Amino acid sequence: MAASQTTIGIIYDYDQTLSPIYMQDEVLFPRFGINPGQFWKKSRQLVDEDGYDGELAYLKTMLDYLELDRPTNAELRALGAGLKFYPGLPEMFTEMDAMLNDEHKLYGVKIEHYIVSSGLKVLLDGSKLAPYVKRIFGCEFGEDKEGRITFPKRVISHTTKTQYIFRINKGMLEPTDDVNDHMPPELRPIPFNHMVYVGDGPTDVPCFTLMKKYGGHALAVYNPDEANRSSFRKCYQLSAHADRLKHIAPADYRAGSHLRLLLEEMVMEVANGIVRRKRAEIEDGMVAAPHFT
Repeated sequence: MAASQTTIGIIYDYDQTLSPIYMQDEVLFPRFGINPGQFWKKSRQLVDEDGYDGELAYLKTMLDYLELDRPTNAELRALGAGLKFYPGLPEMFTEMDAMLNDEHKLYGVKIEHYIVSSGLKVLLDGSKLAPYVKRIFGCEFGEDKEGRITFPKRVISHTTKTQYIFRINKGMLEPTDDVNDHMPPELRPIPFNHMVYVGDGPTDVPCFTLMKKYGGHALAVYNPDEANRSSFRKCYQLSAHADRLKHIAPADYRAGSHLRLLLEEMVMEVANGIVRRKRAEIEDGMVAAPHFT
């Protein structure tokens, strides 16, 4: 039996996409007196000199800095309440739901939001965004017998982000679900062409490429307040020269902004397509009653 396939999935990166400030810089480093410049320099050295993957490098550096007063995951989660976002968030999540009309709802159309980040999941779990998001995927620490964070138990790199898009596609959201299990396209709850991916730059290229290959939507956002225009240039390169995506926009999620207009148009295009398909399925399944002459 085929899945209903009436869900629209909007998937977001976090750092520089939903917030102008890296989550660690904003809430974790001030709490533990860590100098951001020194931290990222040491992390970069592990990559350049010792061959670490970037995400493992920053997680190791974090554990090194926190060695004397390693927090619990519960303490890190509490810090997440201090995260701040680009304008229009988190209000946008409920406003987007209000776009769907009665006919959309009659046919079961709904919007689900997901975050796939190389940052710390626990900080996002404690943020003001969490109540509006179906699932948050990010790097995670295990805990020792005293409850203190210890070895990383999950690492999401910019290349493995695509695994989580497949998880969303197949509805396999739990770590124990084997995302490599075969599932026919008609059984997948959120087809790729029902997805919108929002990122900010080169680390999102694998996800942008996946969307382009399988008919999904993608757009890149940049910080309009950045004086040196570096985030804009990243987006411009991706759209104008690398041909990774069609749309870029300032990271302003308020109603009426360029970004919101793009998101709303993409969502409505998918939602109206679902309604047309459902209508056709009903019409094709109807058998006319016999007529007597």
